[in-house]
Amino acid sequence: MEAQPTVAVTAHGRRTRDAIVDAAAQLMYVNGVSGTSVDKVLAASGAGKSQMYHYFKNKDQLVEAVIDRYLEEILGKQPTIRELKSWPDFDRWAEQVLSLHRGPSGPIACPLGNIAGELGDDPRVRALLDRAYLEWESHLTNGLNTLRDNGSLHPDADPARLAQAVMTCLQGGLLLGHIRNDITPIEDALRIAVAHLRSHAI
Repeated sequence: MEAQPTVAVTAHGRRTRDAIVDAAAQLMYVNGVSGTSVDKVLAASGAGKSQMYHYFKNKDQLVEAVIDRYLEEILGKQPTIRELKSWPDFDRWAEQVLSLHRGPSGPIACPLGNIAGELGDDPRVRALLDRAYLEWESHLTNGLNTLRDNGSLHPDADPARLAQAVMTCLQGGLLLGHIRNDITPIEDALRIAVAHLRSHAI
């Protein structure tokens, strides 16, 4: 059985572990997983090798922690996704996503999508990414369940399937938007996704 990552139990330990994960997340976002060595993570985080291997037995465990951190950051920048109780709430969520990609820096790449493109053929990483995407989708599913419960969504609609369709549109929009440095693919993808949801409204 594979050894599990060590949990930080002290405030100092949590700060050290967080520094390692934050450094790895930034480096992997810019350079990819293969381009991010443990030595680079240690240099960027200021942690020692013994500290690194105390919390993460190998690089695979560090990648898992980075995926979790990416999801945490994604959801943290979309607080309305946890408050979907009406159709206007879905409009506000879509606008919040778009606001993240406007500005001089242009559309940014989805960090989960980056790892999927690099390591998505690895069964272990694929399972970790699927878990992350399913958690992201679950907030959309919960909102759609609420709409169905309050009579705003057709009772025959499948909230999980609809949430998956939204994620499919969004991920495609994020990919093309980043590649083309153009927000319109994201705008169009979200417009199509929300329109698809509303086609099941009552």
